[in-house]
Amino acid sequence: MVSVLNITAAVLTIGFGLFGFLAPAYTANALDLAPTNSTMGLSEMRASVGGLFVVTGIAVLWLNAPMAYAMLGVVYAGAALGRFLSVILDNPPLVKALTFGGIEAVLALWLIVANLNKAP
Repeated sequence: MVSVLNITAAVLTIGFGLFGFLAPAYTANALDLAPTNSTMGLSEMRASVGGLFVVTGIAVLWLNAPMAYAMLGVVYAGAALGRFLSVILDNPPLVKALTFGGIEAVLALWLIVANLNKAP
Protein backbone atom coordinates (compact mmCIF):
# COMPACT_ATOMS: atom_id res chain seq x y z
CA MET A 1 0.00 0.00 0.00
CA VAL A 2 2.84 2.41 0.84
CA SER A 3 4.44 1.76 -2.55
CA VAL A 4 1.20 2.48 -4.42
CA LEU A 5 0.65 5.76 -2.56
CA ASN A 6 4.30 6.78 -3.00
CA ILE A 7 4.13 6.16 -6.74
CA THR A 8 0.80 7.98 -6.93
CA ALA A 9 2.32 11.02 -5.18
CA ALA A 10 5.31 11.03 -7.56
CA VAL A 11 3.04 10.71 -10.61
CA LEU A 12 0.85 13.55 -9.28
CA THR A 13 4.00 15.63 -8.90
CA ILE A 14 4.88 14.98 -12.52
CA GLY A 15 1.31 15.78 -13.56
CA PHE A 16 1.25 19.05 -11.64
CA GLY A 17 4.60 19.95 -13.14
CA LEU A 18 3.50 19.18 -16.68
CA PHE A 19 0.90 21.96 -16.45
CA GLY A 20 3.59 24.52 -15.71
CA PHE A 21 6.04 22.94 -18.15
CA LEU A 22 3.74 22.60 -21.17
CA ALA A 23 1.00 25.15 -20.45
CA PRO A 24 2.66 28.00 -18.54
CA ALA A 25 0.08 30.62 -19.55
CA TYR A 26 -2.77 28.39 -18.34
CA THR A 27 -0.91 27.67 -15.10
CA ALA A 28 -0.14 31.35 -14.52
CA ASN A 29 -3.81 32.16 -15.02
CA ALA A 30 -4.89 29.39 -12.62
CA LEU A 31 -2.49 30.82 -10.02
CA ASP A 32 -3.74 34.37 -10.58
CA LEU A 33 -0.37 35.48 -11.93
CA ALA A 34 -0.61 38.35 -14.38
CA PRO A 35 1.58 38.67 -17.46
CA THR A 36 3.82 41.67 -17.96
CA ASN A 37 5.33 43.06 -21.13
CA SER A 38 7.97 40.30 -21.00
CA THR A 39 7.78 36.53 -21.49
CA MET A 40 10.13 35.95 -18.56
CA GLY A 41 7.15 34.94 -16.43
CA LEU A 42 6.42 32.07 -18.82
CA SER A 43 10.05 31.02 -18.55
CA GLU A 44 9.78 31.05 -14.76
CA MET A 45 6.57 28.98 -14.88
CA ARG A 46 8.22 26.38 -17.12
CA ALA A 47 11.26 26.25 -14.81
CA SER A 48 10.02 26.52 -11.22
CA VAL A 49 6.43 25.29 -11.49
CA GLY A 50 7.03 22.95 -14.40
CA GLY A 51 10.42 21.39 -15.02
CA LEU A 52 11.42 21.35 -11.36
CA PHE A 53 8.41 19.22 -10.43
CA VAL A 54 8.55 17.00 -13.53
CA VAL A 55 12.21 16.13 -13.02
CA THR A 56 11.82 15.71 -9.26
CA GLY A 57 8.91 13.29 -9.73
CA ILE A 58 10.81 11.31 -12.37
CA ALA A 59 13.92 11.17 -10.18
CA VAL A 60 11.93 9.92 -7.21
CA LEU A 61 10.36 7.17 -9.34
CA TRP A 62 13.76 6.28 -10.78
CA LEU A 63 15.47 6.15 -7.36
CA ASN A 64 12.47 4.36 -5.80
CA ALA A 65 13.94 4.66 -2.33
CA PRO A 66 12.19 5.64 0.91
CA MET A 67 14.54 8.61 1.42
CA ALA A 68 13.74 9.91 -2.08
CA TYR A 69 10.02 9.81 -1.32
CA ALA A 70 10.65 11.44 2.07
CA MET A 71 12.59 14.25 0.39
CA LEU A 72 9.71 14.78 -2.03
CA GLY A 73 7.63 15.20 1.13
CA VAL A 74 10.08 17.83 2.39
CA VAL A 75 9.67 19.69 -0.91
CA TYR A 76 5.90 19.66 -0.47
CA ALA A 77 6.28 20.73 3.18
CA GLY A 78 8.23 23.77 2.02
CA ALA A 79 5.54 24.61 -0.52
CA ALA A 80 2.80 24.22 2.09
CA LEU A 81 4.71 26.36 4.59
CA GLY A 82 5.14 29.11 2.01
CA ARG A 83 1.48 28.87 1.06
CA PHE A 84 0.23 29.11 4.65
CA LEU A 85 2.61 31.98 5.43
CA SER A 86 1.15 33.73 2.40
CA VAL A 87 -2.35 33.27 3.84
CA ILE A 88 -1.19 35.12 6.96
CA LEU A 89 0.85 37.86 5.29
CA ASP A 90 -0.52 38.34 1.77
CA ASN A 91 -4.27 37.80 1.99
CA PRO A 92 -4.55 35.66 -1.18
CA PRO A 93 -7.90 34.19 -2.29
CA LEU A 94 -8.45 32.05 0.80
CA VAL A 95 -10.23 29.04 -0.71
CA LYS A 96 -7.69 28.68 -3.52
CA ALA A 97 -4.69 29.14 -1.22
CA LEU A 98 -6.02 26.70 1.37
CA THR A 99 -6.91 24.14 -1.30
CA PHE A 100 -3.44 24.21 -2.85
CA GLY A 101 -1.80 24.38 0.59
CA GLY A 102 -3.95 21.52 1.85
CA ILE A 103 -2.94 19.30 -1.06
CA GLU A 104 0.71 20.15 -0.48
CA ALA A 105 0.40 19.54 3.28
CA VAL A 106 -1.29 16.15 2.82
CA LEU A 107 1.34 15.03 0.31
CA ALA A 108 4.10 16.27 2.64
CA LEU A 109 2.68 14.51 5.67
CA TRP A 110 2.15 11.22 3.85
CA LEU A 111 5.53 11.15 2.12
CA ILE A 112 7.50 12.09 5.23
CA VAL A 113 5.67 9.91 7.77
CA ALA A 114 5.38 6.85 5.53
CA ASN A 115 8.97 6.91 4.33
CA LEU A 116 11.29 8.58 6.81
CA ASN A 117 11.30 5.67 9.26
CA LYS A 118 12.14 3.25 6.42
CA ALA A 119 15.22 5.12 5.30
CA PRO A 120 18.56 3.44 6.21
